[in-house]
Parts: sequence; C-alpha cells; structure tokens
Amino acid sequence: MSRADRDGTGEDETRRAERQRVGSKIAARLARVGVTLTGEESDEGLVSLLETVEQFERAVQLKGGDLMVDEPGVEGPFQPDDAHFVLPRRGDDETVAQYLGRLRDAIDVVERHRRLGDGA
Repeated sequence: MSRADRDGTGEDETRRAERQRVGSKIAARLARVGVTLTGEESDEGLVSLLETVEQFERAVQLKGGDLMVDEPGVEGPFQPDDAHFVLPRRGDDETVAQYLGRLRDAIDVVERHRRLGDGA
C-alpha cells in the first residue's frame, strides 16, 4: 500500500481530478451556448449555471422554440425565431448570482410567452 493510499491523499487527488474533469465538461457546455465564464466560478456556481441554462432551454422548447435557431452560432447572421427565446448574455462584470437571477427572470418571461404557432 502506498503512502498516498494510507493517508488518504490519493483519494483526495482522485476526487480533485474528477471535479476538474466534470467542471471542464460543464464549462465547455456553457461556452457552446454562449455563456461567458471568468474562470473564477465555483464548482457549485458552474452546476447552478448549467441547471438554470437547461431550465431555460426546456422552457423555450415547451413554447415551440428551436434551440438551434435561438442560440447564436459562429456562421451567418443570427436570426432567432423569437427574441424572447434567446439566452441572455452574461455581462462582463456580472456575478454568477446576478446572472442566475436574470436567467430566472428570462425563464419566467418565456413561460408566460405565447407558444409559437398559436397566433396572437
């Protein structure tokens, strides 16, 4: 048995590596949908961001929005099918908590918005 295994540091290193791996995956997913990260976000902050972004996306889908159209890409002009369905951008000086608040407000707006194709 190695010293690292005896004193528990091997387990700590394994957990730390796993947290970093998961954090990197979450950060990549957030970056793909245009969420700006500073690198200072906590593990909990990243998870909260991802969960709230996914909640926003579900709300958009339930209202008939197409995430492929409503998320800006790198090609061509950005033309969402409805401006209410565009994920709000995080401001340069906006904390995770502030941005989460704006995302939740945007979710409320989407949930109250008419479903696409319903007319009016």
